[in-house]
Amino acid sequence: MLVLDPGRESLISSSGGVLLRQTIELAGLGRSLSAALSPWRSPRATHDPGKVLLDVATAVALGGDCLADVAVVRAQPELFGPVASDPTVSRLVAALAGDVDAALAAIRGARAEARKRVWGRRRPVAGQPGGQVTIDMDATLVTAHSEKELAAPTFKRGFGFHPLFAFVDHGEDGSGETAAGMLRPGSAGANCAADHITVLDQALAQLPENERGNVVVRTDTGGGVKDFLHHITNLGLEYSVGFYGMPPVVEALAKVPRQAWRTAIDGDGLPREGAQVAELTAYLPATLKGWPAGMRVIARRERPHPGAQLRLTDHEGWRITCFTTNTTGPGWTLAALEVRHRQRARAEDRIRGLKDTGLRNLPFHRFAQNQIWLEIIALAADLLAWTQTLAWHDHPARRWEPKRLRFRLLGVAGRIIRSGRRRRLRLPRGWPWNDLIDTGWAALQPG
Repeated sequence: MLVLDPGRESLISSSGGVLLRQTIELAGLGRSLSAALSPWRSPRATHDPGKVLLDVATAVALGGDCLADVAVVRAQPELFGPVASDPTVSRLVAALAGDVDAALAAIRGARAEARKRVWGRRRPVAGQPGGQVTIDMDATLVTAHSEKELAAPTFKRGFGFHPLFAFVDHGEDGSGETAAGMLRPGSAGANCAADHITVLDQALAQLPENERGNVVVRTDTGGGVKDFLHHITNLGLEYSVGFYGMPPVVEALAKVPRQAWRTAIDGDGLPREGAQVAELTAYLPATLKGWPAGMRVIARRERPHPGAQLRLTDHEGWRITCFTTNTTGPGWTLAALEVRHRQRARAEDRIRGLKDTGLRNLPFHRFAQNQIWLEIIALAADLLAWTQTLAWHDHPARRWEPKRLRFRLLGVAGRIIRSGRRRRLRLPRGWPWNDLIDTGWAALQPG
């Protein structure tokens, strides 16, 4: 029970973390992880591996970026229960890394079970159950500040890693979920079809089974390779993928009649000044040989802002970008397809959120241990996204990025007081977002 009067008991610093713990209970994540990681529990172990991993993920969700930050959770047993010592946590990560493929499969299986329960309680994406789910894929660079296993020079002349992620987009009214992530050396190519296929398959396995048949996959030009698009097509899914402005594309632009260009629209469906779209498919028959059947190439042109440098592939002073899709049907005008593709930029927001949730720096030397860390990050990101979805589905807080969520809600101080056999969490009376915490707590109750 939540009350807002200040009391005289000991102070705790992460009172909003009670919402994360309640989300764990609703999702059954503790039970799933405990069962999945039981092979890694020694007979005399005091701490359950699933609980240990959840404690680390909770610390990361609260803003931690290394294993030692689990001390924040350990220091508040009234809120989070008993927490393993640092050596115990380190030994578990080392043990999981010793059989990393099996450990990752176990953790991902537990996450998928929990995601099914959360989606069963409240579907986070727009539309009805079975309606289209959007999976956004994107890669990012993570700098390594020391010599770490498989760290390598990056295409931006840095040094570190180049992980690839898949996110479930919740749409404009929500945030998104980190469905899958693959840790890769910094030298990994942006256009690796095998990596995209692996991550997409992992992301699809995270969806409830009844949601996997109606999916659109969005990527930038990194996913615009034949094998990957054939894989998506063979699965019976749709795609919206960036397409390189190759010389044949430039030649095709010159063949498009002026009247074929249509006014582009913004996210609200209103005309976007100075931007137009046209389909190039009919002008690229030779170029599209070997690509999946039904592939459409759509170009968008827009006058660049003053001072922008034009590229060789730009045409007659227009900034040109292209994408390809296999979506057809009523309602999908060229302008609607183009704005849908442009909304894949929300994946950048998800990546920014991950970098505020433990991805800024990978803390271990061994690659396998950093793979486990990446899975902990995904678990922490899921906790935040599920809490937002279940607690504030009709409030702008559902769109808040992790930094704001922690500052306003998760990091509020409070007091645990005991009255008879009941415990109560008291929050500061004047805290501006007490009503949100109270509303979220009520929404996260079973039933």
